[in-house]
Amino acid sequence: MNQVINQGGQEVIGVGRVEGPILVVEGGIDVGYDEVVEIHDSQGQLRRGRILEVGEGMAVVEVFAGTTGLSVDGTRVRFLGGPLHIPVAEEMLGRIFDGLGNPLDGGPQPLTDRYADINGQPINPTARVYPRDFIQTGISAIDGLNTLLRGQKLPLFSGAGMPHDQLAAQIVRQATLGRPAGEASGDSEQFAIVFAAMGVKHDVADFFRHSFTESGALTRVAMFLNLADDPPVERLVTPRAALTLAEYLAFERGMHVLVVLTDMTNYCEALRQISNIRGEVPSRKGYPGYLYSDLASIYERTGRIKTSDGSITQVPILTMPNDDITHPVPDLTGYITEGQIVLGRDLNHNGIYPPITVLPSLSRLMKDGIGAGRTRADHSHLSAQLYAAYAHVMDVRSLASVIGEEELGEVDQQYLKFGRAFEQEFVNQTYTENRTIERTLDIGWKLLSMLPKEELTRVTLEEIEKYYGAGQRDGHASD
Repeated sequence: MNQVINQGGQEVIGVGRVEGPILVVEGGIDVGYDEVVEIHDSQGQLRRGRILEVGEGMAVVEVFAGTTGLSVDGTRVRFLGGPLHIPVAEEMLGRIFDGLGNPLDGGPQPLTDRYADINGQPINPTARVYPRDFIQTGISAIDGLNTLLRGQKLPLFSGAGMPHDQLAAQIVRQATLGRPAGEASGDSEQFAIVFAAMGVKHDVADFFRHSFTESGALTRVAMFLNLADDPPVERLVTPRAALTLAEYLAFERGMHVLVVLTDMTNYCEALRQISNIRGEVPSRKGYPGYLYSDLASIYERTGRIKTSDGSITQVPILTMPNDDITHPVPDLTGYITEGQIVLGRDLNHNGIYPPITVLPSLSRLMKDGIGAGRTRADHSHLSAQLYAAYAHVMDVRSLASVIGEEELGEVDQQYLKFGRAFEQEFVNQTYTENRTIERTLDIGWKLLSMLPKEELTRVTLEEIEKYYGAGQRDGHASD
């Protein structure tokens, strides 16, 4: 094996071992962790990779495009002396890129001299600003009961076959048009979306493209697509490349950026694959022991800082294997993030869209972003009452499955009717329906009016006097 020193960095001819997407380079090399490398095969074709591990006289390199066609003797590896950087610019909005930031839409590379490290910088906790500004998604089950705030990370837990793709596209489309209550409408021009898809099928990628294009949202969206037949190693870079652009737009250009990452389960599967090839000791269900810290390095690149008017809000989407919420991926995600939106298969089977199950869903920051001057003064009490009433519906349904619905008391019968109406009128809405927060709250009061006043213990007498039955009186009832 020969080592050649070129002006641009070190170059090694020949590698020690090729295994899966991994190269093991041996020799007297002086390189660092996460350094970018260029790999040339015997035909002169160029691939890129990065260093995963450095040891005495060796380096482990992951190749983004895979190692197919590489030989031990005919491979040249050139170390570039620094981590992976991608161009960042406002002109990247309205464009579609692959997982490494290369254009997929036929357009040119972004014309900018600004390049940023994809690994980003952790936000100093003392520099953070607490999230308090409401984001209107137009989806009642989120806006009314699990409110999303600027600077929050709120994941979406789904399962195979459920409409999380449609819900993600709807959030992107409607949040682009939305703005926090009380702000001037011009502020919506500073709202941008960064969308990253990891390991998605071609038809899913086409769905997102067409959805954003037809709605006009694509002009404010930068898409990073890693398809199912793309190298799994690239999936480890895709969310970091997307967040790098988001950090530039938020903290240097002052924009409010919504980052949607789908599907984080595919990302974790790629991480597990690389970990197994490296021979690392597996942890729960074969995932590496550092899965928590790796996910945190993505999720924690979210928030607001004192030195910028911009913000990054993150909605990671993941599919739970076998609908198991205790699986390592949703389990660790729930620890790191500030709540979760859970999709339910029973609601989906009953034709409810979006099938958001209210009881296991949670937004831990909701209480700080709602109320007078932000949404509406009755929002907090109304959401608590709706949650409590629906929780009682679940108890009544369990009892009815044992003794029969006809044996229930009059009040419990009313709760059953409330539960059906709640799912059909509050949770359920069409894919194109964009509800204002006022509309969502009015529907909630209309549904509570199906219950006796004495059952409403979470709202004040003044709120009952003002809103009880208002949906029927003012014609705001849901169709």
